[in-house]
Amino acid sequence: MSRLDATFVALRRRGERALVAYLTAGDPSLADTRRLVVEAVRRGADVVELGVPFSDPLADGPVIQRAGQRALAAGTTLARVLETTATLRPDVAAPIVFMTYYNPVLAFGLKAFARSAADAGVDGVIVVDLPPEEADPLAAETQAAGLDLIHMVAPTSPPARVRMIARRSRGFVYVVSLTGVTGVRTEVPKELEGQIRTLRAVSTRPVCVGFGIGTPEQAAAVGRLADGVAVGSAIVRQVERHAGTPDLVEKVGDLIAALKAPLRGG
Repeated sequence: MSRLDATFVALRRRGERALVAYLTAGDPSLADTRRLVVEAVRRGADVVELGVPFSDPLADGPVIQRAGQRALAAGTTLARVLETTATLRPDVAAPIVFMTYYNPVLAFGLKAFARSAADAGVDGVIVVDLPPEEADPLAAETQAAGLDLIHMVAPTSPPARVRMIARRSRGFVYVVSLTGVTGVRTEVPKELEGQIRTLRAVSTRPVCVGFGIGTPEQAAAVGRLADGVAVGSAIVRQVERHAGTPDLVEKVGDLIAALKAPLRGG
């Protein structure tokens, strides 16, 4: 059983929903990322997504785009994110998932990436712009290395494709709650319940919902439908607001604790 599988089993037994907290690696620095991950888990994050900064982040809105630009300007690379993750693993028991685009992985080398990620203590990988129909070469390497390759279901995915994505996904299935890029929205899409119902009919894997969720109230609403709630832009915006201040880690931790609170059992 993978660390992701074990986490969702334990959460289910406690009647909890997972908080999947996203941070852009290297924003404002890799040293800060390390501190933020440790604090995120301490304050309630069940899974940490580390975004690997990329020069052309087509799925990301302006908040995460700016974070990626700052991280790249500071010299963050995939190799350095792997090194930072390896230093984290002794202090963090929660699963760590890389969210990346395919170009950095391909440039690194599929086998080298999968083995290096596993050695660093990474548990899963989401490749935002890699369709599952074209993912077999990477899937072979991640499976051999013991990594979970997590795929995304979009609101526009037809039922047959939902079945195929659910079959190929490991760890959990990532449900993109809206069409468009990442970023906080004012309300949870009304179509989300039907989207999750379609997925539940064809898969028993945990379902985590992301894109557009940024408040405890939205987390609570999604938590009533899904096994986990992924929050990115709201957390990254908090990093942006408090970068360079002594209370950066505390302020980000406060937000994570508030987001987790409605997802706890009871």
